[in-house]
Amino acid sequence: MQSDVVSSGISALNGILQGLRLGDNVVWQVDGMDTYQHVVHPFVSQAVQDRRTVVYVRFGARRSILRPEAGVGCEDVDPRHGFDSFSAQVNGIIEKKGTGVFYVFDNLSELVAEWATDELLANFFQVTCPYLHELDTVAYFALTRGRHSHRAVARIRDTTQVLIDLYHVKENLYIHPLKVWDRYSSQMFLPHLFTEGVLTPVFHSGDASAISLTAGVPPLRVKADSIAPWDSVHRKLSQYDENELKQLEGTPEIQALKQELSQMIIGADPEHKRLSDEYLTLQELLEVRDRLIGSGRIGGKAAGMLLARGILRKASGDVNFSEVLEEHDSFYIGSDVFFTFLINNGLFRLRLRLTRDSQISTEEFEQVENRFLEGEFPGEIMDQFKDLIEYFGQAPIIVRSSSLLEDGFGNAFAGKYRSEFCVNQGSPEVRLEAFLRAVKLVYASAVNPDALAYRRQRGLGESDEQMAILVQRVSGMRYDGFFFPSLAGVAFSYNLYRWTNRIDPHQGIIRLVFGLGTRAVNREGGDYPRLIAVSHPLLRPEIGSKIAFYSQHEIDLLDLERNEFRSVPLIEIAQRDNYPNLALYVSVNEDGYMSDPEGSHIRNPEKCILTFNNLLGRTGFIKVMKELLATLESAYGHPVDTEFTASPGSSGDLRLNIVQCRPMRIPGSAEDVVLPSRVPKELLLFRTNRAISGGEVRDMKYIVYVDPTAYAVRAPMEIRQGIGRIVGELNRHPDIARNRVMMMGPGRWGSSNIMLGVNTTYADINNASVLVEIARVEDGHVPDVSYGTHFFLDLVESRVIYLPLYPDEPEADFNFSFFENSPNSLAQFLQGAEKFEPFIKVIDVFLAGGKRCAHVLADARKGAAVCFLRAAYNTPKEESGLHAGSTAVTVAKPSA
Repeated sequence: MQSDVVSSGISALNGILQGLRLGDNVVWQVDGMDTYQHVVHPFVSQAVQDRRTVVYVRFGARRSILRPEAGVGCEDVDPRHGFDSFSAQVNGIIEKKGTGVFYVFDNLSELVAEWATDELLANFFQVTCPYLHELDTVAYFALTRGRHSHRAVARIRDTTQVLIDLYHVKENLYIHPLKVWDRYSSQMFLPHLFTEGVLTPVFHSGDASAISLTAGVPPLRVKADSIAPWDSVHRKLSQYDENELKQLEGTPEIQALKQELSQMIIGADPEHKRLSDEYLTLQELLEVRDRLIGSGRIGGKAAGMLLARGILRKASGDVNFSEVLEEHDSFYIGSDVFFTFLINNGLFRLRLRLTRDSQISTEEFEQVENRFLEGEFPGEIMDQFKDLIEYFGQAPIIVRSSSLLEDGFGNAFAGKYRSEFCVNQGSPEVRLEAFLRAVKLVYASAVNPDALAYRRQRGLGESDEQMAILVQRVSGMRYDGFFFPSLAGVAFSYNLYRWTNRIDPHQGIIRLVFGLGTRAVNREGGDYPRLIAVSHPLLRPEIGSKIAFYSQHEIDLLDLERNEFRSVPLIEIAQRDNYPNLALYVSVNEDGYMSDPEGSHIRNPEKCILTFNNLLGRTGFIKVMKELLATLESAYGHPVDTEFTASPGSSGDLRLNIVQCRPMRIPGSAEDVVLPSRVPKELLLFRTNRAISGGEVRDMKYIVYVDPTAYAVRAPMEIRQGIGRIVGELNRHPDIARNRVMMMGPGRWGSSNIMLGVNTTYADINNASVLVEIARVEDGHVPDVSYGTHFFLDLVESRVIYLPLYPDEPEADFNFSFFENSPNSLAQFLQGAEKFEPFIKVIDVFLAGGKRCAHVLADARKGAAVCFLRAAYNTPKEESGLHAGSTAVTVAKPSA
């Protein structure tokens, strides 16, 4: 096979394509014939030098693309006599010239001017290309980008061996291979800047987006059939060009059309509608429509992202967000495609049954996922999916849920539905298969146990919940075979977690990580993000040696060589010492002394700790985030919760990408609870000075208590793996679900690492009124201050009071006797759970507490909470045992 490899005349292109092969037909999609000549002339010169027979097939009415020169023959063919005559003449030339000839053809698009149909153009290519391939020729063809129907281009693509985009963006020329038959390289399908014979791959997501958006070709060449209103609105708007629409946008007729289009895309939610009318232009809505696969709405997550970008671009503050925000080139899979997929694959009734009345287990859901993975999409949608894969090339993408109810005013669905990374390496066929799997998994997540429990808890069981999907380019850049952003995180415009009174809660808080943002929204074993109070960014909840412990030790990233999502230790990046601007993110911990790098070089990189100190102190990051949060909150009229990625430049400038924005829920009683001045020792269950959320819960009848010491010291792996399931069954037991219950356990609830805490999901704890994480020093359990994670947002939305408890601290109180000596009622609720009784206890508080119930008061402002026994709340306060005058002021209703 090696002898079959020939040169394109451009050595850099040979490296990317692994050379041309005898038999290759190479179709160049160009923006003009001058562009085509950039690749034709090196190809011909190299062929002449290699003593190949070169034939120029000329049929264009314009000037020749090749000058007469030695070693190049010219064959003139007239297309004006029709398809049959033209094809016969070309076939005769090929037959006469024989094997191993190198051909250059004029622009195929000129044939359409003579024949008036794309179909005949595709027919000519399908007749000619296989014959050339059989004779081991190499032939160059040109095709004008964006001029032909999807059907014609698809036929040419399916027939040719090599298809390459060649286009200008401003003054720069780019080469982007779309199809290369029977060979593959790790950078083959990326856009490349072509400068003086050098091809430089475009790795940074922001650069790739900007290039693709200005390349001038519709991203979806095939349009799915739309419902009549779509056609009607488009027909009325298509009579105007972009400049006319800008001038007429304020007129009543165009405004009415814009609102109609907005409702079709964004939906009818009054708040989203208000924001869309004010901050999204008609042109922006039309651009969404151009990138919509299928039909229907784009869902809450996509709408929130677009609205946030629109709000920021229109802002008139100190920060020019038009310069700060990266371009985005997202695609949207319309909500109608979800129902079409369900119906075509016999899944609609299954989804209906599960949504209405089923308590699906994790094991049963795995079977449901397999049913979804077996499903197929209609051919028209598959064509659009192929367009999407071709558009992104080998750039990593993420397939994100964007259901109609998601990220709305009242329901966040934080982390309930799936997001799937597609590392997007391999051949187009491999990449398409991985993308289809991701879409199907997101669809299946609409009926996962957590989502169903959340919907029932929020009274949304019968609501219309369609699953749209947002497909985004992953933000970041390539680095030594990895792909990840420098910075990612979540930012809230209101700070519920203040570890000192110096912090202004109204300026917000940021949960920041290095690498992919998964570590900012999930609870990861042994890892902690940097918590940044926007009002005082250099203050930390930790001091001294605890800074190193409470930091991020591993990085989530995409491994391009393995084609998978991975977590790698920070040292694996730091030791290379050439990651851009690493000194902004790390400090060096030497002999217990923490120092920040002065320049770009880092001494002892193996001792690096992620602190982000230089980023916070030497760049405009906080200024930008502060104004971003204030601007979004002002527009929403409500505190907001955002997800973002960022990358600072060497000069300190910042590039930012908003990937999600939604209203933030604020607990109503966070600052309105007054703690009792003293509680009799015999009635006190525990006291903590680490309260994060506030409120009051009265008359809790049950406590589900996972013994921290028994879990750490005596629980075998089998028990630890099963405790989460037992907790879930208790949570769903009717007698417990209808009463108020407090759950207490070691380390971290919801941890994926059973060594660090109880492995539960939202569906396993959603009926709890109070959730307590117990840290025993001797047992090695440390709660995660998980403010900002999906787990924490679940608790806030469900009005669950979340309390980290450190029983061994001097200022904390813990009634060990009560929890150790109270009878265990586990067997009364679950049969066959006897082996778990030494580790998990169900305490009937009314019986164990002498006809009293458990009562919790938490003051988030002071960071303090107390749990005590008292008679039912309607008992006169003088009989309760509390100090006179110490009852709490309750604003919010207690959690049910």
